[in-house]
Amino acid sequence: MTDRYAVIGNPIAHSKSPVIHAAFALQTGQDLTYERILGATDGFRQTVDAFRAEGGLGMNVTLPFKIEAYAYAGEMSERAAAAGAVNTLKFEAGQVFGDNTDGAGLVRDLETNLGVRLRGKRVLIAGAGGAAQGAIVPLLARGPAELVIANRTLEKAQTLAARFTDRGPIRAARFEDLAKLRFDLIINATAASIDGDLPELPRGVYEDCALAYEMMYGRGETPFMRSALAEGAGRVADGLGMLVEQAAEAFQLWRGVRPETEPVLDLLRHQT
Repeated sequence: MTDRYAVIGNPIAHSKSPVIHAAFALQTGQDLTYERILGATDGFRQTVDAFRAEGGLGMNVTLPFKIEAYAYAGEMSERAAAAGAVNTLKFEAGQVFGDNTDGAGLVRDLETNLGVRLRGKRVLIAGAGGAAQGAIVPLLARGPAELVIANRTLEKAQTLAARFTDRGPIRAARFEDLAKLRFDLIINATAASIDGDLPELPRGVYEDCALAYEMMYGRGETPFMRSALAEGAGRVADGLGMLVEQAAEAFQLWRGVRPETEPVLDLLRHQT
């Protein structure tokens, strides 16, 4: 029987994960299927239970379910526990194992695909939700000069930053507190781009920014990317590379083999 995997999210129709995992399976000779599942915002657990009951072996988890997936997992990796968010579930022998491959995928895309050196750099993450949570530990492990978590609600950013003060130089800020600060790398981890909106970053924050990175993908040049270029960012990138790299981490967890990501990223870039 062909092994079954899926990605769950809401919305989910835009997801390129089925294409990515089909390419990985072909490349590595694995017999599997991979589908999109639209999860009801109040029905995550029931949907995952049904998928497991039908023989599903693993799921990727995207917005808005990463915190719920953390609660759902029985066991988890150290990086998932540190993040407090899960984006990959593995079902085996009645057990649920949770992992978070987002941060590793982000760092690999930044350093390997985009050639960004993170050590000694000033880094800003806009947003303090599940997407930001998964990125913090891997980013701090690369030795930035400072990592600032900015959010509309300061208390949420402070709570998140306080969890990782033993990992490196991290602090919280309101969006309006950033007006006189400058960063080498700015990462949009908010959900603003889903609705075609901008994160509430002040003018001038992009002036010394070498790269403005949009975690979302598949929406062309987002308002965040356009604004960053117009206000002085050296270049912009979307999260397609991060998507492929985190998927490779998940594929390795499920199948025990790590696929090559460069040809799959090239495939996706030519499709868009």
